[in-house]
Amino acid sequence: MKEMLRAHIEQVVSLTDEEYDFVRMHFCLKHRPKGGLLITKSSPVPYVYLVISGLLKLVYHDQTGREHIVSFAMEEWWETDYPAWFARTPASLDLYCIEETHVYCLSLDGYQTLCAKVQKMEHFFLHKANRGHMASQERILSFLTSTPKEKYELVLRKQPALMQRVPKAMLAAYLGLSRETLSRLWRQN
Repeated sequence: MKEMLRAHIEQVVSLTDEEYDFVRMHFCLKHRPKGGLLITKSSPVPYVYLVISGLLKLVYHDQTGREHIVSFAMEEWWETDYPAWFARTPASLDLYCIEETHVYCLSLDGYQTLCAKVQKMEHFFLHKANRGHMASQERILSFLTSTPKEKYELVLRKQPALMQRVPKAMLAAYLGLSRETLSRLWRQN
């Protein structure tokens, strides 16, 4: 597990052993069982999480209690309630473990220290943030302009592993489709 963090970072920037040792000391490891929570609405958000193994679901519950799936996160994906984490305010989202999950955890203080002391890490985090923003915009545009079939095909093309790991009801909710529509599209492919 320890080398996964270094390999993940070095997909973007190279680190010396000394730099990596400094970076690694700012992360902790957590484990949650299937169905466990990493973030609970109205609670503080202490960490941003890098998924080592497992699958997460970030959700918003509206006033009627309806669940809206904001995103999924699997291995090598970062997830948290970013506005709450950065502003140190209570969460507006819940982060559930769909599978047994192991994560690296990084506090905001740790993040700020790494950015201030290791310029390569500032570059790394900027790269990850930009990729996340691009993916979010693509999802929003898809939601606004695509047919159900196009939404399904986008996830099938961009996130094929997700299709195998997420229950159909969750996938339908994520895509904004009825379960029946998703089942029909599933059979057509």
